[in-house]
Amino acid sequence: MVCLLACQVFGQRKPVEAKLDNLPKLGFRTLNQTAFTSGERLEYLIHYGFIDAGNAILEVKEGESIHGRESYKIIGTGKSLGSFDWFFKVRDHYETHLDKAGIFPHRFIRECDEGGYQIHQDYTFYQDKRGYKDRLGKTYLAPDFIQDMISAFYFARTMNFSNATYGDIFTIQTLVDDEYYPLKIKFIGREEISIKSGKYRCLKFAPVVQKGRVFKKEEDLSVWITDDKNLIPVLAQAKILVGSIKLELIKSSGLRNPQAKS
Repeated sequence: MVCLLACQVFGQRKPVEAKLDNLPKLGFRTLNQTAFTSGERLEYLIHYGFIDAGNAILEVKEGESIHGRESYKIIGTGKSLGSFDWFFKVRDHYETHLDKAGIFPHRFIRECDEGGYQIHQDYTFYQDKRGYKDRLGKTYLAPDFIQDMISAFYFARTMNFSNATYGDIFTIQTLVDDEYYPLKIKFIGREEISIKSGKYRCLKFAPVVQKGRVFKKEEDLSVWITDDKNLIPVLAQAKILVGSIKLELIKSSGLRNPQAKS
């Protein structure tokens, strides 16, 4: 449910097949991030109209060494709740192995069942060669340090928004359903919001979306993230063609920095 919202963006294009053994090693990158660490757990409630339709949980755990580099193992799960579970059962599992120093994925796994529609994905990334392999063993070229659907969420939290002004657009190159998406988010401003888990000082963004697919217009999707060092999304609201969806943070723990609650 949540990932359906994230995919409505401009500029998707198909990857180009390539033999990765023939490509040179271009090296890895290093970023200085202070937004999250292992032990962080975020729990969200998903509303469809007036119905509590589901929940989603994101957990950051210690991962294994990959290419001699330390990693986080980040697990995202989602499931439908209550009456919604009777007519549209959702069981989603996402897993990304994120490089600690470079904040890029080494591997991404997606196992989803949404109303009987099943999705199975397994990408292995060769970031030093700017390529990846899918679950069928086919190999492709990729943009520099491509992100997956979950790692993009954490990479966005490394960005510096302190000097952002209205209309500024930030772009993340993302691989979604075997296509590249330049995921774009537009800065709207700063707001204080009140949700069930408390009041927060926030930065507001509107992802740049494709009109006519799920959303009628660009302004129909808004995201609020905490205006602090954690940069946690606490609320997302979307007006879609068949109703509205809201995702709100209901519980957090293991945060790296103090929260910007009002």
